[in-house]
Amino acid sequence: MFQTCFSRLLSVFCALILCVCLPLSACGESLSPEEALGAEDALPIDAAPAADVPTVSGQAREELIDRILSLAESLYRSANGKPQRAQYSGDIYICKNFTVHLFRESSADFRIAAYPEMPLVIPNNLPKADCAPYVYGVMWEDVSAQEGNPFYAAASFRYDESLSAAQNRENARAFLMQAQRGDYFQMAANYYYGVGAHSMIFIADYDPETDTVRWTDSNMKGQTINGERYAYVQYDAVKEIDWFVDAFCRKKYGATIYRLRDDIVYAADVN
Repeated sequence: MFQTCFSRLLSVFCALILCVCLPLSACGESLSPEEALGAEDALPIDAAPAADVPTVSGQAREELIDRILSLAESLYRSANGKPQRAQYSGDIYICKNFTVHLFRESSADFRIAAYPEMPLVIPNNLPKADCAPYVYGVMWEDVSAQEGNPFYAAASFRYDESLSAAQNRENARAFLMQAQRGDYFQMAANYYYGVGAHSMIFIADYDPETDTVRWTDSNMKGQTINGERYAYVQYDAVKEIDWFVDAFCRKKYGATIYRLRDDIVYAADVN
């Protein structure tokens, strides 16, 4: 009797062990040969091999911004408050030339992670004819990331004649409140020092406590010397945002905030 019970218990125990050791298909779920092979080759998600792409940490992007602003400060200090020639197409102290110069001198060591073979470029202003119905200076040319453009339009304002002046002003203020350190700012404006297109770079985020922005630029202020235009370089200039709103919140006018993409990487890491 005891031997018979022992034999039966042993048989049940062996059957359980066999079921645990067999593949799932042998325990009731059918797998195709392809599925079974896939199950054998599969890795847990956290153990899957990493894709062969550069790591994007934000460090490269911040260093690019640091280099741009550091060069701007250096040129400002070198000028020492004295006006710099801004008359001819090659003069770097013309407003857009200045911001372009800062970028080109600072960007050689960086790439866009998705297009590592392309050196970085900065677009020109959109030609006057293509800006219609707005005036020249409200935006840049549309250059793709595939062509090396690391900027995107993070925010834009265009005066909307279907809205009231008060509504346009509210929209213009909300637009400028989005300014961040390292953003390029392109505007068509009628401001205290002149009328037309102007380019500059914000050196700090919009400050809600003081309602101000801080920036660097050249040729917002200037003078004529011996028949030629000369410009003053500014660094850590500051104004309440209403000063800018007064300038670009006008019919046919507007402005754009251009921001560096998040996926900026070191060229050395992708070459």
